[in-house]
Formats: sequence, structure tokens, C-alpha cells
Amino acid sequence: MPKIAVVTDSAACVPPALREALDIHQVAFELVWGGVVYRDGVDIAPAEFYRRFRASAPSYPTTSQPPLGAFLALYTELGRTHDGIVSIHVSGDMTGTVRTARLAAEQSGVPVRVLDSRTATIAEGFVVLAAARAATTGASLDEVVSAAERVISRVDFFATLKTLEHIRRGGRLGEAAALLGSQLKIVPVLNLKNGRVSVVGLTRSWSHARQEIVDLAVGRLGDKANVHASVFHGDAPEDAAWLREQLLARVSCAEFYVTEFTPVMGAHTGPDVVGLAFYVDD
Repeated sequence: MPKIAVVTDSAACVPPALREALDIHQVAFELVWGGVVYRDGVDIAPAEFYRRFRASAPSYPTTSQPPLGAFLALYTELGRTHDGIVSIHVSGDMTGTVRTARLAAEQSGVPVRVLDSRTATIAEGFVVLAAARAATTGASLDEVVSAAERVISRVDFFATLKTLEHIRRGGRLGEAAALLGSQLKIVPVLNLKNGRVSVVGLTRSWSHARQEIVDLAVGRLGDKANVHASVFHGDAPEDAAWLREQLLARVSCAEFYVTEFTPVMGAHTGPDVVGLAFYVDD
């Protein structure tokens, strides 16, 4: 049987236990903070990151995509023990990671298929998990790619956050940027689909925004079976617990996680962000 390796980046927020169990390989984004370079989730953990972030205003970390050399070294190493590699990454509309991975693939001399997940966080992670599970069954390179592409076309993502200021700094607001000029006290509900952030709801309070996220997800899922879902959060465990309780009371999930934003994701959103990622597998 072919042996296919699955590679992703730290923005996918795949829980470490699953990465280990499914032999998922990860390249780390980098943060530069106070002149020090940190590998995302390797040199700095979420708890320490958010503690420092809340105390650091107005000085915040910057981020950079994984370097080409990190991809090239990993592809070369995996090429010695695998027949091919499927490398799945955060939306190309948000970062140049996909482009860098493809350049490394061309230089590696190894059969590598680089996929743009068109999303981020655990929504990207679900794409990675589908590919990795296919790979563990002995699927071919094309079959692993197909498993990932099925989820890319299905996965959805709703989120809210208490301030847009941090993602404004990173230039990743999309159409949500229009909200910055509003004088109204509003809490937006955002959707990430096909690589773009869009506004799908405007609420008057944080509690209403949280409820809107659940209602939108349930509205799309209905009574479907085989639901894969995750609550994600950036230093907001109580809000995440509330979302978990509300969703699981209304939707039967075949797979469910509570995941935390890695530092590189938190650097762009700030703390106090929560959301739901989900898809249905027929």
C-alpha cells in the first residue's frame, strides 16, 4: 500500500493528541515579539501568549509564515520514508503560505500535492484530519487529496470577537472593515468561507452574538447526521464552554472538539474570540 504523509501548518489548530495519533506533520508560523522570534505553539504556549498579549498594549507581536527552508527540510525528510505528501494550508487569500509550500515542493524532488484549505483554524484542521485518516487506510496520493477536497467544499465557520482592532492591524478584515467606521455599539458575527471574511450578522451585545453563532450553525446543520464540529476560542474558555453546551444540546455530533487558537491566530484576532467550525460527512 502507498504511504502518504500529511503536512499542515500551526494555524490549523489541530489538537496535539490528534496530530500524534494520526502522524500529522506540522510546520510552525513564527511570531516576532520584543525582538525575539518564537515558533508558534513550540516556543510559546497559548496561556503564556494571551497573558502577555493582554498586558502588552500598545506593543503587539508580528507574525510571519513558515520559512521555505522549513517546508523543504520536512518534505525532503518525509520523502525518504513516504511515497508522497499532501500538504494542506491556511487560505492563500490570507497569507503566502500556500505559495511558499508550492515553491518548496518544486524544489524537493518529492511527489507533493499542496492544497489551499480556503479557511483557517480548526476548520482547516478538519480538512487535515480527513486527509490524515484517509492516509492511515493506505489511500493513494490522489485519494488522500480527494478526501481533503471533499471537506474543503463543505466546512463552514462562524465567529465573533469583542474588538475588530487586532484583525484590522493585520489587514485581514475583508468586508468587515466597513464596520470600523460605524459609531454604533455592535458585535459582529463573521463567516470565513472560500478564503474571505464576511459579515453575516450584527448584534448589540456579546451574548447575542454568541447565540447568533449557535443559531446560524444549527440552521445549516438541521437534523443531519455525521456532523463534525468544534468550538474554538482565544482565551475565552467560559464562552467556549457555553457554546459547547448549546450546540451539543441541539446537534448530534459524530466528532466534536473544543480547540484553542494558537498564538499566531491570537496575534491577529486578539483574545476574546469564539466560534464554531463544522461540516457534514454524508
